[in-house]
Amino acid sequence: MSESSNSPSPIPFTLLTGFLGAGKTTLLNAVLSDASTGRAAVIVNEFGEAGLDHDLIEAVENEVVLMQSGCLCCSIRGDLAKTIERLLLQREAGEIDFDRVVVETTGLADPGPILQTFATDPMLRRETTLDGVVTVFDAANGPGTLGRQFEAVSQVALADLIILSKTDLVSEAEANAAEARLRSINPTGTVVRASHGAFDHSAMWKLTGLRPTASMQEVIGWTKPLAAPDPLSNLTGMAPKTSPQATFTPHDQEITSVSIELEEPLDDVLFDRWFDTLIAFKGRDILRVKGILFLKGIDTPFAFHGVQHVFDAPVPITSWNRSDRRTRIVLIGRNLNGAEIQRSLDLLRLGQPEGQIEPSYSGASQEQF
Repeated sequence: MSESSNSPSPIPFTLLTGFLGAGKTTLLNAVLSDASTGRAAVIVNEFGEAGLDHDLIEAVENEVVLMQSGCLCCSIRGDLAKTIERLLLQREAGEIDFDRVVVETTGLADPGPILQTFATDPMLRRETTLDGVVTVFDAANGPGTLGRQFEAVSQVALADLIILSKTDLVSEAEANAAEARLRSINPTGTVVRASHGAFDHSAMWKLTGLRPTASMQEVIGWTKPLAAPDPLSNLTGMAPKTSPQATFTPHDQEITSVSIELEEPLDDVLFDRWFDTLIAFKGRDILRVKGILFLKGIDTPFAFHGVQHVFDAPVPITSWNRSDRRTRIVLIGRNLNGAEIQRSLDLLRLGQPEGQIEPSYSGASQEQF
């Protein structure tokens, strides 16, 4: 790819995931037929498996299908990075045109390693930027899948947007129970309901806080858990129940979310020391980390994001209101002990020597930390 200073900005990519039968293909057909989607390059595993609506196809040339909406669609031929590189080279040569890339995973895929590929491959890291993770979740069969397949739990935990599909096949109470369960696994993800791919497709784009053009409100919303139901809203017990009691299985029970908010900016060396130690001891159990970081001596905050031990480059948020200097960190993973994680950071901030901190990590079992 071109290395000149006049190279275009990195192209945003969206990872579309969801377990087998969740409705990813239905969603793709709806999105590809929507002119408001703009020019998108959609990468699927195989055309034959994708089940694209042939009424939407305008022309076929080489390995790229041109849709009537102006979108492109192509198959993954072996290595994902090479497939995207071919598309970008064709775009640079003026042979095709698109403004974003959508990568559809297989139903059994854990999205974590795919996100790591984008973060570690030199070409992908240079030419693309994460726009968001979208997970399609089947309201009818998805709750049972969560108990059987950890990949389904990971797909939900890593999502910025969860599309609750097939809501027309279940009762309102069942849909409410499914949504409550999704929010328990991923409290910072947005959940929207869809039937036959019908919902506001613009909700799929600009999901991450890593965008330099993101507003202060968008970045805060990216890290802020949704408000929990008011515990005092039914003191009389007379209000009707809107959903049955959700059943949580061991797979989704072991997923926890930890939110840390600090009023004062952090010393960069202190933060690196704390975070490196945390990843060293709990990296394999941390599915995702995202946040807004204020450092001493720097007015502009940074949005950061990582999957397990692999991190995207931090992005300065230049539109920030200087009256708010709070650092916000969100971790989602297996069996994370929020009190222990908060304590480890507090000890460093209070100036405790390193030797007094490490036993808190090294002496903690998987269940404790």
